[in-house]
Amino acid sequence: MVAVRATYLVVALAVAAVPAVWAATDEPIKPIKPAVIAQPALVELGKKLYFDPRLSASGFISCNSCHNLSMGGSDNLKTSIGHNWQKGPINAPTVLNSSLNVAQFWDGRAKDLQEQAGGPIANPGEMAFTHELAVGTLESIPQYVADFEKAFGPGPLNIAKVTRAIAAFEETLVTPNSPFDKWLLGDQSALTAEELAGYQLFKSSGCTACHNGPAAGGASFRKMGIVEPYRTDNPALGRVAVTGRDADRFNFKVPTLRNVELTYPYFHDGAADTLAEAVEVMGRVQLGRKYSAEENAKIVAFLKTLTGDQPRFEIPLLPPSADRTPRPNPFKEPPLQ
Repeated sequence: MVAVRATYLVVALAVAAVPAVWAATDEPIKPIKPAVIAQPALVELGKKLYFDPRLSASGFISCNSCHNLSMGGSDNLKTSIGHNWQKGPINAPTVLNSSLNVAQFWDGRAKDLQEQAGGPIANPGEMAFTHELAVGTLESIPQYVADFEKAFGPGPLNIAKVTRAIAAFEETLVTPNSPFDKWLLGDQSALTAEELAGYQLFKSSGCTACHNGPAAGGASFRKMGIVEPYRTDNPALGRVAVTGRDADRFNFKVPTLRNVELTYPYFHDGAADTLAEAVEVMGRVQLGRKYSAEENAKIVAFLKTLTGDQPRFEIPLLPPSADRTPRPNPFKEPPLQ
């Protein structure tokens, strides 16, 4: 009996010596998971295409021009600059964590990243090329032909393969290990008292009704201006342009809040230059709430904890053009669509 009691005592002491593991498992925002690269050749090809301006009529604009991976996956402009310095119609959303979105573009007109990747190439206000000319350019470059065969196997080079490769690369652009994720996973020292107070205020205000899940947004469409009309001179109508339903007028995809301190200016019209301004406007028009300066600062402090590890990789060396590769003419009118 004494030996049995001694065994129980040893076990109890051993259990007591193990530190308690704490994790915020029931929070509305979930941690970002690191990317898993299952097809490295496809991803490497997509990386080259993402940075290659030869997919544009001017030979000057690439995917990275508007979704700059050195700037939070955006361009930090109110609206992007397109072919011949055209003013873009809407703020460029970040490409980071975009694989977590319910759909792509502010109005959700593309169901996934592959469909989205084909849009700007042929848009006369963006890259101003055609899919046929883009494919023809790539076909004229021997190294690209070899890269496509390595990624896809034998077969013709087509726009579906181009967009699939770009999407495969974009799917790797996730940003795990933010301070907030570390807190979610059990590191109670990852957030300061002010940041944690900001998160609690963010939740209690109702912000997580829209900004939830791993991306802290991107999973739904919501009306901009629920309590009070949102006033803007931007002509974008939102989801109604896709569905034709008047109920979807001014409904936009809820933007992700991941890395939000890097992706200014904010909203579909780029009207808010700072996080403090964005918090003030959203509190007023979406929640009917006026935050004090102290409350606003706490929420901003929390939002900055959502900045995760930025994608790090070697910038690709693009295959050289061949003698027969069409040369760009950046000052020529775009080809007819």
